[in-house]
Amino acid sequence: MKGKDLRIIYMGTPDFAVAGLKVLVKNDYNIVGVVTMPDKHTGRGLKIHESAVKQYAKEHKLNILQPEKLKNSEFLKELIELKADLQIVVAFRMLPEIVWSMPRMGTFNLHASLLPQYRGAAPINWAIINGEKETGVTTFLLDKEIDTGKILFQEKVSIGEKDNMEDIHDRLMNLGADLILKTVESIADNKFKPIPQNQLHTEISLKSAPKIFKEDCHINWSLPAEKTRNLIRGLSPYPAAWTEISNFQGKTFSMKIFSAEIGGKTDLVPGTILSDGKKEIRIVSGENFLKITDLQISGKKRMNVPDFLNGFHDIKEFKIKI
Repeated sequence: MKGKDLRIIYMGTPDFAVAGLKVLVKNDYNIVGVVTMPDKHTGRGLKIHESAVKQYAKEHKLNILQPEKLKNSEFLKELIELKADLQIVVAFRMLPEIVWSMPRMGTFNLHASLLPQYRGAAPINWAIINGEKETGVTTFLLDKEIDTGKILFQEKVSIGEKDNMEDIHDRLMNLGADLILKTVESIADNKFKPIPQNQLHTEISLKSAPKIFKEDCHINWSLPAEKTRNLIRGLSPYPAAWTEISNFQGKTFSMKIFSAEIGGKTDLVPGTILSDGKKEIRIVSGENFLKITDLQISGKKRMNVPDFLNGFHDIKEFKIKI
């Protein structure tokens, strides 16, 4: 049997999930349904926002399902009527067993890490924040516990010194799309051997990838400069690492930092700001300077440091609010 003979349901929401759907559609696979999050009302005008997956599915006239609850009887009925052979999940929600066990060939997930490392909602961010030198994508069969099912295939990528979250996201997104095709064909041909994750981590410490909240993005300038820079890279461009600064009048600003370079040693207090007022901002992190290259202050647009200093040339008089 070929992958194109299968009736496939695809589940996903953000841009990361579009690449996999796109490669299936371009290669004429039989997508009988696309499941994505319900539309949201966002912004001051409460405009309707459709997920990236829904937008792509609409353009290609695919059958779209947007259940509020995955155990809803009407939704389950729709799934049954679609008679899917296989379900594919990419950056979606945790599925109840009644959903993931429905297709005769099961349901597999694409995860943006080398499982069993970095199970959770933010694997790309945490891999960079923790200073990893490589990561990858994994396809695995869904099971009762999140991100713990038997592994099907994996592909690795290196993380360069200057790579940020956006760089690795895009690399894994494209690599993952190819891995989805490989996985579908292997399942269709019954040429795969699922590997239990506990066979892969008998002697290693597992790192998790929980959802990132605002406080996780707050910079602790007392940490070594390399850790601070990794935090900045792992959160750039979104949600972005941030700190608070205050001027001599006591006015406080929130400042997001998108990129930085490690400078020389210093015995100045962590959090000390130095600037020539024209082209350079340095902030002490641990025992080193961090040269800030790209930032955004509250109420302003993102900009490079020389442009920023045109309006904040007195930045050296500001203080980090700890």
